[in-house]
Amino acid sequence: MAIQKKELLGQRLARVEDPPLLTGRGKFSADINFTNQLHMRVVRSVHAHAEIENIETSEAKAVPGIVAIWTQKDISDLPPIDFRADKSSEELKPFRQHVLAKKRLRYVGDPVVAIFAEDPYVAEDAAELVLVNAKSLQVITSADEDPGEFEVGRSSEAGLLTHTYGRVDDAFASAETVVELDLRTGRHSGVPLETRGALGFYDPITDILELHGAAKVPHRNRDTLVRMLGRDKDKIHLYEGHTGGGFGIRGELYPEDVLVLIAAIRLGRPVKWIEDRQEHLMAANQGRNQHHKVKIAVNSEGIIQGIEDEFFHDQGGYVRTHGANVPNRTMCMLTGPYKVPNYRALCHFRLTNKTPAATYRAPGRFESTFVRERLLDAVAVKLEIDRIEIRRRNLITSADMPFPIDFDEPNIENLLLDTGDYPGLLEKSLEWLNWKQLESDLQGRRDSGELVGSGIGMFVEESGKGPSDGARITVKKNGDISLLTGGASLGQGFETTMAQICANALGVDYQKINVIHGQTNLIPYGIGAHAARATVMTGSAVNVTALTLRKKVLGIASEMLQTPVQKLDIIKGTVVLSENLAGPSVTLGEIAERNKDGLATEDFHRTNNTTFPYGIHFAVVKVDPDTGQIDVERFLVAYDVGRAVNKMLLEGQLVGGCIQGIGGALYEEFVYSETGEPLAVTFADYLMPTLDCAPQVECLITEDAPSPHNLLGLKGGGEGGINGVGAAIAGALDQAIGIPGAITQLPVTPQRMKEILIKR
Repeated sequence: MAIQKKELLGQRLARVEDPPLLTGRGKFSADINFTNQLHMRVVRSVHAHAEIENIETSEAKAVPGIVAIWTQKDISDLPPIDFRADKSSEELKPFRQHVLAKKRLRYVGDPVVAIFAEDPYVAEDAAELVLVNAKSLQVITSADEDPGEFEVGRSSEAGLLTHTYGRVDDAFASAETVVELDLRTGRHSGVPLETRGALGFYDPITDILELHGAAKVPHRNRDTLVRMLGRDKDKIHLYEGHTGGGFGIRGELYPEDVLVLIAAIRLGRPVKWIEDRQEHLMAANQGRNQHHKVKIAVNSEGIIQGIEDEFFHDQGGYVRTHGANVPNRTMCMLTGPYKVPNYRALCHFRLTNKTPAATYRAPGRFESTFVRERLLDAVAVKLEIDRIEIRRRNLITSADMPFPIDFDEPNIENLLLDTGDYPGLLEKSLEWLNWKQLESDLQGRRDSGELVGSGIGMFVEESGKGPSDGARITVKKNGDISLLTGGASLGQGFETTMAQICANALGVDYQKINVIHGQTNLIPYGIGAHAARATVMTGSAVNVTALTLRKKVLGIASEMLQTPVQKLDIIKGTVVLSENLAGPSVTLGEIAERNKDGLATEDFHRTNNTTFPYGIHFAVVKVDPDTGQIDVERFLVAYDVGRAVNKMLLEGQLVGGCIQGIGGALYEEFVYSETGEPLAVTFADYLMPTLDCAPQVECLITEDAPSPHNLLGLKGGGEGGINGVGAAIAGALDQAIGIPGAITQLPVTPQRMKEILIKR
């Protein structure tokens, strides 16, 4: 068994999910069709904030091929879209989004009317004929502004959120040095290759309602729909197809998902909806938009005494399914890998007249890492201490682990950093980069007139949060193995990872394992794929289940071969004698055929703990003083994942996340006019990093700190590539242009860089 683990875990095995994608046989939302299906088009608000007076649909209804047109009055029995978490804050519930706008329009893109037609182009033509008459209201485009009125008698400040511990006031009162910063992160999002899509189907005979195209968290979305629609769990089935990218944006429950289901029931025909790119850029979840007024107290040696942060979180028009998850993650992770004895964070959770915000890869952590690392850079400058040394002095060490972070608020989950050697990873990174030589080379280039510099961002991630997940493994008579999970595949290599873990524990060929996922009718539970949970939670469940099945197989084989269990092993799907591989043997298929109860096992991984991977990002950048253009010349992602399952897939996750982080740091931004008009609804205005902008990202993967909270020591890897990008690039730009603390806002577009250089 140990030999098998060494052979498989960590190996760069080829992806098993690629053949259908590479041969054009992928099944994305747009590829799914039902006989006699209708097509839905959504008429969206052109007002950022307005009160609906009336909606005229008569001309649209007269268009040949139109089957139905709905406004909110037609579905007034539907509740708002519920939060994903079972126990969500009651104070946020009034700010949820209705499936179609009710009374008020709160952002450009707000769904107002749903049109159902025989043809998608007919639906689109009819949408042009719908007239929404509305009275304009005050528009708020920034969380910095004084709160407005969400509705009569209700402020647009949905809540004041806090995370505190220690004696913050005393720490600042006695501090030898206090540094204050004003920092902003811009609004951007995942923008996956595939836009959203949904297809609803209803079978009146079985009374089963199906939603196709849902990804990421099918079981949780099913449970939300159960609450909203008042149906039994076994009467709603969600099916996940291939997905063209997730990143937090796909798979959440949106108004369109509910509309196709209700329409399928009421119109008696399948209903399909595919989002166009302009819709996507104005209506799908956005994120990151925060303004921080933060300060840090340190002693003369640069040792942190306390951090205090007051920030304004721009939530957009409604509170969607994540509730206040993003600002809460911002606050709980802001202290990062450092010892911070006193801490207070206050979030103004405010709604504005923009597209609603939610999670985007490393939600709250990209933002908080930018803020925290800007503070450390500023302290280094203020006290004239090397920026690496200031970090060394404040890092949590391996001797401190497990490291508790206990908040004063009774309703907030405390953190227990499980394992980590943060100083060790720092030293390995510096050695990888040949840091002293790199710094010397950059200084020489600056002396020659080039604007070049390096920056660092250190962070802690969280992953694998419980409470449980399970798996079911079945061995067929021909030796093939079916692995059924409630996980989800978003392109991250889920099938390969699960097959690799299963094969490692069971002793079989990973290519003989058929991984089934994303179908709520086949398995009643599942966490999907979110918050870097898949490998840790579902992978651990697969490992536990495979070990249970292995024990069962060896027990049966022991009787068949008349040999003690301890003298048996499973190699390539065959039970053999450990010390005599040429001796008597029996295959798993033969055991399955002879065992009257079949050969199948279901088991679970349960935990009350979270795992905490950690990483460091280093960036080298060059600035063109004439244009303000910024080139990332070199980027290192150093990351400890506890234990790697497939290093090739992990590197792919880290590199992909890093490029997305570069987009958020330098290019991508959803900009709005003063009247709330979105100004980035095409790729001409919403700029994403292309191949010529992407550096060759270097990956240093370590396995120094396995987690004690699962048998394999796994930690998540999905968000480690993006977390520290903004922080590292900001520090590198400061050094490049010779202005400490110059970068206070992301993204640093060429225009913003030119403004900074002009003031230099």
